[in-house]
Amino acid sequence: MASELQLIVDIVTVLGAAAAGGFLASRLRQPVLLGYLLGGMVVGPAGLSLVGDEGAIKALAEVGVALLLFALGVEFSIKELNKVRNIALGGGSLQVLLTIFLGGGLAYLTGWVDTIPKAIFLGAVLSLSSTAVVLKILIERNEVQTAHGQAMLAILIVQDLGLGLMLAVLPALTQPPEALGGALLWALLKSVLFIAGAVVSGIWLIPPLMRQVARTGSQELFVLTVFALCLGVALVTSTIGLGIEMGAFVAGLMISEVEYADQALDRVLPMRDIFATVFFASIGSLIDPIFLWNNAPTLLGLVAAVMVGKALIVTPVVMIFGYPFKTALTVGLGLNQIGEFSFVLAGVAQGLGLFSQELYGLTVGTTAVTLVVTPFVLKSSPMIFNALESLPVVGKALRASEAPKAIAVEEGIRDHIVVAGYGRVGETLVRMLRSQGHTVLVIDNNEATTESLRKQQIPYLYGDSSSELVLEKAHLEQARAMAIALPDPMATRLTLKRVLSVAPEIDITVRAHANSEIDALYQLGAREVVQPEFESALAMGSHMLIGLGLGVRDVQQEVVACRETRYRSILPDRPDFMVANELEAAVEGLEGNWFTVKANSPLVGLTLAQADIRRLTGVSVMAIRNGSETNRYPGPQTVLQAGDRVLAVGNVEEDKAFEELLEGRAEASIGRPERWVEVPKNSFLDGQTLADVDLRRRHGVLVQAVQRTGKMVRFPNADTVVQAGDRLMVCGSAESIEQLRGLLQQVPTVTSQEE
Repeated sequence: MASELQLIVDIVTVLGAAAAGGFLASRLRQPVLLGYLLGGMVVGPAGLSLVGDEGAIKALAEVGVALLLFALGVEFSIKELNKVRNIALGGGSLQVLLTIFLGGGLAYLTGWVDTIPKAIFLGAVLSLSSTAVVLKILIERNEVQTAHGQAMLAILIVQDLGLGLMLAVLPALTQPPEALGGALLWALLKSVLFIAGAVVSGIWLIPPLMRQVARTGSQELFVLTVFALCLGVALVTSTIGLGIEMGAFVAGLMISEVEYADQALDRVLPMRDIFATVFFASIGSLIDPIFLWNNAPTLLGLVAAVMVGKALIVTPVVMIFGYPFKTALTVGLGLNQIGEFSFVLAGVAQGLGLFSQELYGLTVGTTAVTLVVTPFVLKSSPMIFNALESLPVVGKALRASEAPKAIAVEEGIRDHIVVAGYGRVGETLVRMLRSQGHTVLVIDNNEATTESLRKQQIPYLYGDSSSELVLEKAHLEQARAMAIALPDPMATRLTLKRVLSVAPEIDITVRAHANSEIDALYQLGAREVVQPEFESALAMGSHMLIGLGLGVRDVQQEVVACRETRYRSILPDRPDFMVANELEAAVEGLEGNWFTVKANSPLVGLTLAQADIRRLTGVSVMAIRNGSETNRYPGPQTVLQAGDRVLAVGNVEEDKAFEELLEGRAEASIGRPERWVEVPKNSFLDGQTLADVDLRRRHGVLVQAVQRTGKMVRFPNADTVVQAGDRLMVCGSAESIEQLRGLLQQVPTVTSQEE
């Protein structure tokens, strides 16, 4: 077969195998680049050996690498980096240096590599995480704007920037010890001179050139110019010994601030994706599955060491920059894989003779496995945190770390409105509420936000709104209402649940991030759930309908009806499996357990409204299973039957209270009026046990819960001491409850004899 035709066959074979592997990975909800690796492995020498001209494929792969780094340079934004500059420049740089030092040092001390240059190169490979995989996970989970999402992306930006420096400097490590210092100095000097030339070109040469090309109106000429610029600069750096990767990256930076940068990126992306696919497939073709199988114990040990080690490095680094442990742990678990650009570094190391075929194979295999495992590890981060929190010593330290970092709240604050989250939505809401004369207390974990609140003299708590210690300081029992406008869906659910655990009566409005969250948030106890996209559609639709002649009142009725039905009239129909997935996501990060309703339970035959489970126990009923049928998000009129399995979300104390209620061990006045009453100073209850005052026999009311300083005691026993400032949930007739209120307001008369 002619060599020209063989090249075409090889390209088609590689792209076809990569496409099939990518499709399979996508169907299995895995990163598509793993599919590209798998496709390359199948057609490579260790597989079916379908590729004849491996040299030509590698040359195309080099183009893929260049376009990958060129696009990375174009996408780089100084403005975005400036928003998180502290954690990015400080935390990202510290993480990379520590990983190189500790990872490479450990490999050298254990004899896994036999020279310091190899150890440094290996540490550099380990220091990089996967921007593509992490960003995809954050987007799927609506967590890009969260604190941990922003911290992850900040560190990833610095890692990607560091790649260019590594590619320029690390090859000098192959020089003999006596020439190493000079080689490193020469590499740095070449890098500085090249970057200086690139800066000059990027300011005075490239922008005029791109403008002239753009004015021709020819898209083909524009693409050709961008392509030539990318590969031309890459060729220059390759010629002077800095590698094509650094040149391509700097070429991207050169036009990143040009007004045509977005257009250039848009045109390059399709080519980048095709050639990058060839690159990943060529990497896969070098993987020997038999070698990996024979070294499976070593491979699994490396995966565990890498993922645990990087998490242990990243988590403390993030905490140093003021992030709470929970956020830092999530960042550590999200960045504990080895990234796609590590393939580039590993390939350079192999080409320089620093990595043997065995070391290279294990590095590539470890990278592939960590990329597969990362989504599952990140998803399990709430469970890992809960497990750590349950440990006696560790848990106490973790809970203490969640205390508010700064407080600007008057101790006697009352009738205020709590707003969790001071982003665009929260800031607008606070401004609206204050314009009507309401007192607002803001909870946010951004230091810049608290500085702004301080200048405006708005009461605030600097901390995580899902922290029980922070919520205790918000005086929720005295608040009139609360709004949750957090960017993190998981933190939103956890905050909602914990707020209602200590203040069941509070009116909470919640911002939903996706359609799938609406029902779950209502089920967890939100009084109103607002979906911004739907609200935008309703506002636009209202304007258009009025303009088309429909009456204002009719339009308002339509909008109100849509909101009252929880947007169901505009929500698309969802199959059962999607609803099941939504339920699984809704309880993620919360403590959900299944309970059985036995035949002798006092709840049998009652509706959820009559049982009033959330108010009495604090748990939220998310699903009821009877036989093969599952009722997800059951409504208030759902009747509990013997044999039902109930999915209840609550903490340990709430679960215990629910279990007592189910089994009839708790004394509860189910279905009778319930009210909260406050115990003032010097009342007849102050300092007395419930057994001493015997409220049920003397006054006809039963105490179902005691709320004290942000804590809730469900179904208190006879030995519970009542204190001034406590709020008691009492059940009984309306008359008996009002009579108790009147008695509590009476201050006992002190006789002269008693004095």
